[in-house]
Amino acid sequence: MPVKLSLATRIFLGYAVVLGTFGLVSLFSVTELHRNRLEIRLVSQGYLQLSQDAAELETFHATQEKDTERLIQEGNVEIRRAFIRLARTYNSPLMTQRLAAAQAKAHEVLASAPDSEVPFIRGLEDRFGELQARYRDYGRAAEAVFAVLSTENPDREQVAVATAQLRQEENAIGREIRVLRAALSNRIRERVDGAEERERTTGLFIIGFSVAAIAVGVGATAWSARTLRPMRNLIRGVSRIGRGDYNAQLGVRGDDEVAVLAREFDQMARSLQAREAQLKAQAEALMRAEQLAAVGRISAQIVHEVRNPLSSIGLNVELLQDGFETARFATPEDAAEVKDLISAVTQEVDRLADVTEQYLRMARPPRPDLDPRDVTAVLDTVLDFTREELERAGVEVVRDFALDTPHVLADEGQLRQVFLNLLRNSREAMPSGGRLTIITRPAEDAVEVTVRDTGQGMTEDIRQRLFEPFFTTKEGGTGLGLAVSQQILQVHGGSLSCQSIPGQGTAFVLRLPRA
Repeated sequence: MPVKLSLATRIFLGYAVVLGTFGLVSLFSVTELHRNRLEIRLVSQGYLQLSQDAAELETFHATQEKDTERLIQEGNVEIRRAFIRLARTYNSPLMTQRLAAAQAKAHEVLASAPDSEVPFIRGLEDRFGELQARYRDYGRAAEAVFAVLSTENPDREQVAVATAQLRQEENAIGREIRVLRAALSNRIRERVDGAEERERTTGLFIIGFSVAAIAVGVGATAWSARTLRPMRNLIRGVSRIGRGDYNAQLGVRGDDEVAVLAREFDQMARSLQAREAQLKAQAEALMRAEQLAAVGRISAQIVHEVRNPLSSIGLNVELLQDGFETARFATPEDAAEVKDLISAVTQEVDRLADVTEQYLRMARPPRPDLDPRDVTAVLDTVLDFTREELERAGVEVVRDFALDTPHVLADEGQLRQVFLNLLRNSREAMPSGGRLTIITRPAEDAVEVTVRDTGQGMTEDIRQRLFEPFFTTKEGGTGLGLAVSQQILQVHGGSLSCQSIPGQGTAFVLRLPRA
């Protein structure tokens, strides 16, 4: 399994790479500068001095050739002898010393020269050694000439032979010195050209490496900024949470600390959002419970104050109706009018009695008798009961019951009351007729019943207040039917919710626990 590096370690490694890159550039620059310094030292303190020594040897040898020629051409014996003594005293020792010094210098340069120059310098040492050997031969040839020329009357044939041998040695030495000097000049030019080429190449490499190092630095900086960018989102998300906006989601991917923290933040935001929704639902439920409790207290008082007088009024109206059956009226129209008035009073008394009954059920809801019930059978019974009413309203009923719908724990009477209330609401929502679809579907631990109509639907504001007591959109409605239905389902351990789209209809969804 690959080792996961922390964010701080990654940033540190990124900048370590930048520092390492600049360090390599600096090391390369120092190395090349040191190499160029050694090259300059080799040329300036080595080859140039050896080249100067070779030039001095060439000059000295040319002077010696001229002196030899003057000696041969000189006719005075005493002057020739003076030249010979001078040559023996200075020329030979000076030449030997200079060759030895040049060879020693070549050996000194060899100690600090790079490996590539060792063969050439050893070749220089060998050439200086060969020149020393040739100069010894030259000395012997010069002594032979000196011996012949020291006599009063030198033999011309002996002078010619000795002079020819001396000139041959001089030419060979001169040629060797010129070759040596040319070799040194060529070597110096090669080293200088190579140093210039290396300097240009080194400059290009340094520029290239510097640009690469800068690119690496910019890349590391951009990578660090990109890595730390979620921190700003995290700060903004925390600010939004602080202002009460729990919809903040960062959506940061990765496996570093920031990504893990962002995911935990998203989870916290979702938990807070769910918690807020739960608290809001609980607050709404508590408010409804308080409203229902208040309604209950008011309802009990109203029922206590109104129910008994209503019963008396209803009984007296019935007695009046019985009395009017035997009463005499001046005209049939008067009798019909009285009967209509009595009938209207009776209907209003019955309506008020029904309202007081609804208030009483809300004030003192009966405890449900929970038994396993076949919800499809209950629905069939309620639909059969309301068939004539729905047909007169032009409502087409569609039963979409699942074959494997399980039984539910419910009080059949209270369940019938809820279904009857929802069916009547759907019928009233379709005054010009429509389709009413009843659907049952088994859920994981419950049974869902959906009552869907094709009415005009409702707005979101109305849907939010739909289960509030006394809230109604119908003229003459009490606003208690849905509140009582929801209360019944909550006592059953279920729920009642509403989904509606304006112009497309409404669907009430009931959830009842399985038996």
